[in-house]
Amino acid sequence: MTGTSSGLGKELAYIHARRGGSLILVARRQDLLEALARELQDTYGTTVYIISKDLSKETAPEEIYAEVQAKGLQVDYLINNAGLGGQGAFAERSMEIDMNLIAVNIISLTKMTKLFLPDFLKRKSGRILNVSSTAALMPGPLQAVYYASKAYVTSLSNAIWQEIQGSGVTMTLLMPGGMDTGFAAASGLQNTSLAKQMVFSPREIAEPTYAAMLRGQMELIEKLNFIQKLSFKLLPFLPKKLIMKQIYNMQQST
Repeated sequence: MTGTSSGLGKELAYIHARRGGSLILVARRQDLLEALARELQDTYGTTVYIISKDLSKETAPEEIYAEVQAKGLQVDYLINNAGLGGQGAFAERSMEIDMNLIAVNIISLTKMTKLFLPDFLKRKSGRILNVSSTAALMPGPLQAVYYASKAYVTSLSNAIWQEIQGSGVTMTLLMPGGMDTGFAAASGLQNTSLAKQMVFSPREIAEPTYAAMLRGQMELIEKLNFIQKLSFKLLPFLPKKLIMKQIYNMQQST
C-alpha cells in the first residue's frame, strides 16, 4: 500500500488492520511510517512491514518489489494510492516539479502494477486498487499535468480490468470527489473555490472504497456534493471550452 503516511492511505491501512490483515506500508517519511506501524500493531495486533521509498525516484518500484520478494512476503492486495498535485500555469511550473508528479502518479503506479500483477495472475487471486480522481474526467487548466495524469490512471486501470476478466484477479479504480486530505494546502489551492468543495473526510471515502475493492468493482466515484453531482451529470452535454473556463476560474486564488 503506497502513500500510507496520511489521508486516504492511512485510513485504508486502519480498515485492513482492523480486519486482521498484515500490511506493507510504503511512503517517503520513515518517521511517519514507524509511528503508524506501532499504532496498528498495538491496536490491532497485526503484522506491519514498512518500506521508506520516494516514488519519484526511477528505481523505487523495483526496489520495493525486490524487498518484498527478499522478505518472502505474498502480496494479496496492491493499493496504489500515492500521488502528487500542484497548482500553476503549465509554462510557469518547473520541469522538476512536473516530472516528479508524472513519476509518482503515472510511472511508479504503472511499474508497481506491472511488477505485482503477474504474480497475482499466476496464483489466480489478488486485488488491485488504483486511486485516480474525478479530475480524470476533464482537462484541468492550472493543474494541467495532474488532471492529465489521473486521466492516464483511469484509462490504464479500466483497460487492465477488461484484460484480466475471468483470471481470479480484480482491478478497482477509485475516483474520489471532494476529499479533505491536506491536498489543497500542499498543492497551493487552499484559497480557491475548488478547495471549498473538498469537504469529505478520508474515512468517509475509505470505507466504501475498501468494500468496492473486495467486490472487485471496476470503478467507484465516491462522495460528491450536490454541485459536483449536477456538474458531472451535465459534463457530456457542456462545451469543452466552457468546462475548462470554469475549472480555470475555480483554481485561481480568491
